[in-house]
Amino acid sequence: MTVLAAAIPAKGPIGMTEEDDLALVKRTTSGDVEAFGELVRRHEQIVYNLAFRFVRDPDRAEDMAQEAFLKAFRLLDGFRGDCNFSTWLYRVTCSVCLTELRRLKRRREVALEPRHVARAAAERQGPSEEQELIRHCVSKLPERYAAIITLYYLRGIPYEEIAEIMEVPLGTLKTWMHRARRQLKQMVEKELAEYDVDASE
Repeated sequence: MTVLAAAIPAKGPIGMTEEDDLALVKRTTSGDVEAFGELVRRHEQIVYNLAFRFVRDPDRAEDMAQEAFLKAFRLLDGFRGDCNFSTWLYRVTCSVCLTELRRLKRRREVALEPRHVARAAAERQGPSEEQELIRHCVSKLPERYAAIITLYYLRGIPYEEIAEIMEVPLGTLKTWMHRARRQLKQMVEKELAEYDVDASE
């Protein structure tokens, strides 16, 4: 991410940070690359964090975040301000990350922590280890369910914005969330049960 930001010239602090995102978008589409540089600097940490929640690898998350900004730049003419720029950018980031996860799945790569990491986390039984176990299980959910859980629980984004990001009706999103929670609960219980069996042997 910092590589992309560094590649875009900075105009300086005067006036730039006082503009809202929409004004910066308009300047960018008018040919002001410096305005897009400010958008990158303003949102790069959130975009990176979101990418990392999907791929759980720092280097790959940085690649995905850069790809998300590059794709956003290419598609910026299509942004009409019907939603917050951040919501639109989340949508672009999710699309890039889900495409990468599908590619990894086709290549049979493991994008998140391997199974033994989850078991070790359960064995240590600390709060952070429990979170790692849950994240491991989230990675095994169907892609759209993993995206919803990531956005809602790990990024704190409300249902309405997630529905916009996923481009589905709110009712559909709530149905998916119910199914995602149920599947996640079953996965966590299975991981814990398997650990108990191993520990008793």
